[in-house]
Amino acid sequence: MKSNDRDRPKWRSTTVLAVRHKGAVVLGSDGQVTHGNTIMKSDTKKLRRLRDGKVLIGFAGSTADAFALMERFEEKIKDYPGNIARAATELARDWRTDRALRRLEAMMLVADSDLTLLLSGQGDVVQPTDGVVGIGSGGAYATSAAKALVKHSDLSAVEIVKESLAIAAEIDIYTNNNIIIEELPSNA
Repeated sequence: MKSNDRDRPKWRSTTVLAVRHKGAVVLGSDGQVTHGNTIMKSDTKKLRRLRDGKVLIGFAGSTADAFALMERFEEKIKDYPGNIARAATELARDWRTDRALRRLEAMMLVADSDLTLLLSGQGDVVQPTDGVVGIGSGGAYATSAAKALVKHSDLSAVEIVKESLAIAAEIDIYTNNNIIIEELPSNA
């Protein structure tokens, strides 16, 4: 990395959290996009529904890169209908081996009624053991809060996601309280 690359302000954004709990899978995200120490936008939508609303996707990282990956994932879902694990594995393989894709800087969470998966540019496709996973700058904070709330409260999945993202927003300067939620019924 050249020294002038290190000195440039970075685009930062996002906390995305997935919680599978009490018959629901919920993805939530904040809305903040930051460039250096400036908030550029506070109401960005980082969640999408694919495959006629049956698949949820959330992204963190470079927005343009995330959209490129989301489009590729949508193609993979068409190639492997109803099998997001296979679609995710094929995308991760392409992401890791394709020269152009390899440069994309983003992470994704995808979920349907049966699975929640984290996808990364290192070729990772991870299914969280307990149904709770977060990505982005506040992902670890939101994940920690959600894990505690799943174990020690009677809150619904939606309530856990909202509260966990609010906690992350109190800690992480790149996360705000403009929370967006998407929900599906869960078979797992």
